[in-house]
Amino acid sequence: MSQQALAAALSTVLLAFAAPTAFAQEEGGNARSEGEDRSERRRVDRSSRSSERNERRSTRAAPVVEARFPSATRQEPGVAASQSLIKQLNALSEASNQNDAAKGLPIADEILANERANAYDKSMAALLGAQLLLNEDNERAKTYLQQAIDTGGLDNNNHFQSMLMLAQLQAQEQQYDEALASLDRYLAESGSNDPKDQALKGNMLYRLERYPEAIATLKPLVESGGDVDPQWTQLLMGAYAESGNTAEATRLAEQVAQATPDDKRSQINLAVSYLQTDQNDKAIEVFERLRAAGQLTEESEYRNLYALYLNSDNKEREAIAVINEGLQKNILKEDYRTMAALGQAHYFSEQIEPAIAAWRKAAPLAENGETYLNLARVLHQEGRTSEAQEAARQAIAKGLKSNTDAERIISGR
Repeated sequence: MSQQALAAALSTVLLAFAAPTAFAQEEGGNARSEGEDRSERRRVDRSSRSSERNERRSTRAAPVVEARFPSATRQEPGVAASQSLIKQLNALSEASNQNDAAKGLPIADEILANERANAYDKSMAALLGAQLLLNEDNERAKTYLQQAIDTGGLDNNNHFQSMLMLAQLQAQEQQYDEALASLDRYLAESGSNDPKDQALKGNMLYRLERYPEAIATLKPLVESGGDVDPQWTQLLMGAYAESGNTAEATRLAEQVAQATPDDKRSQINLAVSYLQTDQNDKAIEVFERLRAAGQLTEESEYRNLYALYLNSDNKEREAIAVINEGLQKNILKEDYRTMAALGQAHYFSEQIEPAIAAWRKAAPLAENGETYLNLARVLHQEGRTSEAQEAARQAIAKGLKSNTDAERIISGR
């Protein structure tokens, strides 16, 4: 099954990180609010200052953040923001929250170039810089993310999310080898058991045409009995088809189609599976159900259906009906392919005049003169000699493998 028929596009929903609005400082430091006036503070007596310090400590108490990767092999670095860079980090955080790259990126670069910045400062600056570039300049975003990972100053939650984001970006840019390497490192170090992460790996393996490995990764997810994303099943179905196991691919396609009867994509996938296993009658049934429901909306869908009828015994009239409907809905165009098929369907259903009309439209659009020659032959059989001779001359002018038949018609034989 082709990737196009499967319609199983890689899910590249990028992760969004809630940037902190204020940064914890290194132990022993005292952060000052920007709005505080130093001269006023000096006039406050010692007891008031003590009270304020206690209140600030209470206000700054960081909420407990759930560890999303409890099985990680990496130890939390335990590094906090440098006192001297808190103001810059907060400004960068604000710019990130506002998606203001023009304001935020220079700040991120300043922090990264600052010799006094510690691992946390630089990793967080790189992460926030990457966020500002997502889907605008993914190459630079990947560079920032790699710097955030390599510097190693982030807590595990943000560190591993950065690794996952890097893999997703690489996949989005169709750098599948790099994406798989990044994802494998993420899975090994984070200890993630999230089925979505395994599904992403299966997707990467599928894109790399490593179908047996994709099957081994995706099959446990699909057969888990839990909340299974239909895309996982479609990927597994595609991997089976590409590895030659069309019977298993069709079984899965039937399973998905039955579970999602109103989903057009799963129904199209089922029809394609039937086509690949030479079950043309069943494929026609699926397409006709979609047609009756008004769900055939693509040129390829109408072409597939009329081709199925043309390749079936005594189904030319059904093909004609499908082609005419497609033309009436402006889904099919009066191009060479469509008009040649319409002429063929009329001719083999013994409707000679409509066949001639269709071939007259198809012949000028053809790459060579063969369609003109077919037209000339039919006109000659119908005793329309002058029309046949003209079509034969046009066939020669457009180019034929052999001029013998055309010259015979022109000579009146």
